[in-house]
Amino acid sequence: MGSTTSCCVSASPKLRRNAHSRLESYHQESELSREETGGYLQHISDRENVDELNMEYNPSDHPRASTIFLSKSHNDVREKRKSLFINNHGTARRKYSSCSTIFLDDNTVSQPNLKYTIKCVALAIYYHIKNRDTDGGMLLDIFDEKLHPLSKSEVPLDYDQHDPEQKQIYRFVRTLFSAAQLTAECAIVTLVYLERLLTYAEIDICPGNWKRIVLGAILLASKVWDDQAVWNVDYCQILKDITVEDMNELERQFLELLQFNINVPSSVYAKYYFDLRSLSESNNLSFPLEPLSRDKAQKLEAISRLCDNKYKDVRRAARKRSASMDNLCGIRWVPAILS
Repeated sequence: MGSTTSCCVSASPKLRRNAHSRLESYHQESELSREETGGYLQHISDRENVDELNMEYNPSDHPRASTIFLSKSHNDVREKRKSLFINNHGTARRKYSSCSTIFLDDNTVSQPNLKYTIKCVALAIYYHIKNRDTDGGMLLDIFDEKLHPLSKSEVPLDYDQHDPEQKQIYRFVRTLFSAAQLTAECAIVTLVYLERLLTYAEIDICPGNWKRIVLGAILLASKVWDDQAVWNVDYCQILKDITVEDMNELERQFLELLQFNINVPSSVYAKYYFDLRSLSESNNLSFPLEPLSRDKAQKLEAISRLCDNKYKDVRRAARKRSASMDNLCGIRWVPAILS
């Protein structure tokens, strides 16, 4: 109690170092005499919430922190919009809803579209590799493709010098998802684990380690999300030249670098979903729009009615039976009078 290094708070090594520096400044202040401090005693909550404040800067743990891939894509998106405006004179073909026709896509936060979600995740990984830090982070041996190749073919000497194209990343991720029959939700969780690894382990994803980092994130996300998880030996059947021992070691070290923090709150999941949608729209990778049919409209109405009946009792129970004199300025519903 009262210590910032409490086991109840899980943070990255970088964040813990920041908390340690704050601890040192706190101890130095405590060496002052009681007369100099004026009898001031720091509240225990001010000392326990240091890591919680720092966790707000980690997008994979806090819903209010901006995702890393979206911030790294801003510069390229501006250039693409500028070139699109020059080439097409500012005109882009896009479907807009009208009074007679409503265009919708089949992609929702609860049921994402598998194909386009994988495309968006591959695009996010591409921006991670392209706009990585120039000084470079720590390179771990377990993710080095030279030390742990995924195939028996010889790895080129300049394997870590050329950035992969977006299509190459998409084909690699799509092959794993189609062979293992993974869902679109698993792709979003994969991106969450990938950014959590980069933040916790303080490493960068680069041409020499991106395949094994993505493989480890998919392996872990499939076991956490899906009820019937894919075994490590199944991935060895997809990637013929990799061994079970290598997959087990990759999973073990990936978990250790995540500090066994595999929890993905619903708010964080929703944030990554909508940021992926924003990334797709800014890169002209919009989801296909289809006119709203009568059958789909009836299904949407039925789902809306079901949700309304589900939360009607909750809203009724949360309604206050009485109010104090200080809260008389609340919102009141007044029936409209049409003349």
